[in-house]
Amino acid sequence: MLAVSLNAAVGRGAILLGVLTCIAGIAITIAGVRRHDHKALKSSIRYAYVVFFAALVAFLVMERALITRDFSLLYVQEHGSRDTPFLYNVTTLWSALEGSILLWILVLAGFIAAVARKFRARVGDELLAWAMVFMFAVGLFFFLLAFGPANPFVTGPVGVTDGPGPNPLLQNHILVLFHPPILYIGYVGFTVPFAFAMAALVTGRVGEGWLLETRRWTLYSWGFLTVGIILGSWWSYEVLGWGGVWVWDPVENASFLPWLTGTAYLHSVLVQERRGMLRVWNLSLVVATFSLTILGTFLTRSGVINSVHAFSEGSVGPWLLAFFAIVVLSSVILIGWRGERLRSPGSIDSPFSREGAFLANNVVFSIFAFVVLLGTVFPLVVEVLDDRRLVVGSPFFDRMTKPIGLTLLFLMAVAPVLPWRKASQEVLRDRLFWPAVCGVGALVFAVATGSGGWAPLSAFALGGFAAGAALRQVALATRRQGWRGFVGRANGGMIVHLGVIVISVALAASGGFTRSQEFVMKVGDRVEFSGHSFTFEGLSVESDDVKASVKAAVRIDDGPVYEPRRSKYVKQGMDIGTPSVKTGARHDIYLTLEGTVRPDDTTARIKVLIKPLILWLWIGGGLMALGTVLSAFPGSRRRPTAPVSDGLTEVARV
Repeated sequence: MLAVSLNAAVGRGAILLGVLTCIAGIAITIAGVRRHDHKALKSSIRYAYVVFFAALVAFLVMERALITRDFSLLYVQEHGSRDTPFLYNVTTLWSALEGSILLWILVLAGFIAAVARKFRARVGDELLAWAMVFMFAVGLFFFLLAFGPANPFVTGPVGVTDGPGPNPLLQNHILVLFHPPILYIGYVGFTVPFAFAMAALVTGRVGEGWLLETRRWTLYSWGFLTVGIILGSWWSYEVLGWGGVWVWDPVENASFLPWLTGTAYLHSVLVQERRGMLRVWNLSLVVATFSLTILGTFLTRSGVINSVHAFSEGSVGPWLLAFFAIVVLSSVILIGWRGERLRSPGSIDSPFSREGAFLANNVVFSIFAFVVLLGTVFPLVVEVLDDRRLVVGSPFFDRMTKPIGLTLLFLMAVAPVLPWRKASQEVLRDRLFWPAVCGVGALVFAVATGSGGWAPLSAFALGGFAAGAALRQVALATRRQGWRGFVGRANGGMIVHLGVIVISVALAASGGFTRSQEFVMKVGDRVEFSGHSFTFEGLSVESDDVKASVKAAVRIDDGPVYEPRRSKYVKQGMDIGTPSVKTGARHDIYLTLEGTVRPDDTTARIKVLIKPLILWLWIGGGLMALGTVLSAFPGSRRRPTAPVSDGLTEVARV
């Protein structure tokens, strides 16, 4: 009983330590700035380490409680189980509201400590000091959530000796171990550029210095968010049994929105670094990206939406909405206050220039984000104001976003080849010739292989056009500088572009040319579909303490046997279907077992889906991750060309 009470006491104490340390860090850092007290500012570094220690202790205590089945805690009673396998017992921590806030706090505290350590030699820098203040403030908010409305260390009723375990969908695939933490790193990482942007506004150092301070932090956060979204799509494809990777679910959209604005920021920041332009725009994008992470947290944790991804209704919704409003309002006030200092020293000389293309890119990304935000939030607004439910589904998003996506592919082809300031017709003709040839070649190939429809054909043509431009840039840099030219922001960005192109083409192919058929088969039956044969070899049963599964053995093309299944989770009483997938470079063969199945049945309903180019979605995601890593290196020719107008005598690069 002592160990049981100790988990609650230590966990609660760690959260309280985090709250008090964040408050002390804010107060002492502000006092140090005002008094120019170097000793006080230096102590903020130690406070950052204590915040991380508090978050780590709280996280480990909850993991210990789940692993040792400490059913004195209400969270373990509601989400733990004696029968849950060890792996999914670990992931139970982020399978529900209170535990997910703990993971969020741990990641945020890790960023706070990492920033403090990175800049520990510059503790007297006012910009850094204010950035720490804002990060402590964000940390304080989330620690308060865990201390109050989302307290994971509440004790439950006495005498409970077992629980239902996590949602069955969260305990049947190993990706649940990776997808949420990676996504959280991407989400939470945008706190760093937001804090530095707010610090720049407070100190008046609104030039290009804060951008260079946070370049890699922003880039890696975006990269983790990208990988998290890709893994989430993979999980959806492998687990949910519907054969798709993206359905415009509100929770999917909640992660996609900051990705869109973050992507726009990574492009427009190049213009500010090079020409000193778009200062207000970049600050607005940073604020929008961070704000959308908070809005996404509200959507997934307030209970306002029904989604397989969302957490059950909790009491944190008003807190998150209030914090979102404070962030937006305070940011707008600070930007308005510094309006005069934010005037750009330059202007766009011609729309046919790299900065002109980047601006167009940003406008299109912003429209994309607005459409997704509108479709996600509008039904909630209607429900609040008119007390009626409105569903905005995939048809709306598909119809609205297809032309936007195709426009972005076109800009991805044109922007990399444009020079700064102005491009002549001769330059455009010379640099776009081979990319255009690639685009025509891709279109001819698509038509020759039987593709049809304006959207898929446009995606193939523009994808080839953009891929040609990206490969041209990579080839030129590599030829001029050898393999050193392959590493750096410019070529890393081109690799990311190639990943996006591969994903876009794969989505167009899988969305436009998927074929499906459902068969009622007896044991020994053989059917032909889409050039493949399928032989049903019978049903088998597999059971353990958690679930009882009925598996259908289906032999494909007289080769290996694949086993789609339906599983009955005993404690939850839920019947979950799990697909079986044969993966190939040209297409996937996706099998599901449909309907209610009994072990003694002699027939089964097998649904077959032929999904073109699905494998290339994951390859495209890998290319984007590789490009992100390459972009973090400065490259052999990179030089700071923008005027550093924020008072820094030397800009330290992250």
